[in-house]
Amino acid sequence: MLFSGTKISDLTKGSISLLLLGFIFLSGSFYIFMELAEGILQKEKFAIDQKAFDVVRENSSSLFKEISHLITYTGSIAFMVTASLLLAIYLLFFSPFSRWLGVYFMISMGGVSLLTKELKSMFDRSRPEFLGDYHGSTSSFPSGHSSGAIVFYGFLIYLITISRLNRGWKWVINSLLILIILLIGSSRVYLGVHFFTDISAGFLLGLAWLIICITAYEITLCHQRRRQAE
Repeated sequence: MLFSGTKISDLTKGSISLLLLGFIFLSGSFYIFMELAEGILQKEKFAIDQKAFDVVRENSSSLFKEISHLITYTGSIAFMVTASLLLAIYLLFFSPFSRWLGVYFMISMGGVSLLTKELKSMFDRSRPEFLGDYHGSTSSFPSGHSSGAIVFYGFLIYLITISRLNRGWKWVINSLLILIILLIGSSRVYLGVHFFTDISAGFLLGLAWLIICITAYEITLCHQRRRQAE
């Protein structure tokens, strides 16, 4: 575990600063999400969305389009469901970690799916009229690919972080996972299925939910450890 059994007095100034930055970032993320949500409800148009599509038009090519199709598949429902089931089976029955980790992983994936679905229904934002050959069937805000990618690949980052791999491999693998998350979001804009603000909102939603689930897991293990000690 990362923090269970740790007292405030045991933390270094660097650790405390990192925790404070985390809380500040989450507060900022919530504020930005609410600002975006308010704008969507009021049918506002965001300049950043148009700028993102302008960049796509300037760099459009059949090769980039094919690559984007491949990348976006790694955040699709079919891929996520299959990969999540395999990871859940591993965490529940074969991993060296507590089985609670598998439980909270399933909660995190199921929860972000339900949250995204409800928010899509609430905001009902139309898809961008940019590339007409690859449109999604649900509303645009927030991006389900982005929120799902943050939770799934973010959970993998957490697993790598708490694993016994050496620090060098942790940096390499986690950097690749972060890159995959960013590429999935970028591919959705490149294919014209989402606005840039849809992707941003999906990332913010997924990150917030991921942190909640990981924190709940850490607290569960902390309580379990105390009960065993008693």
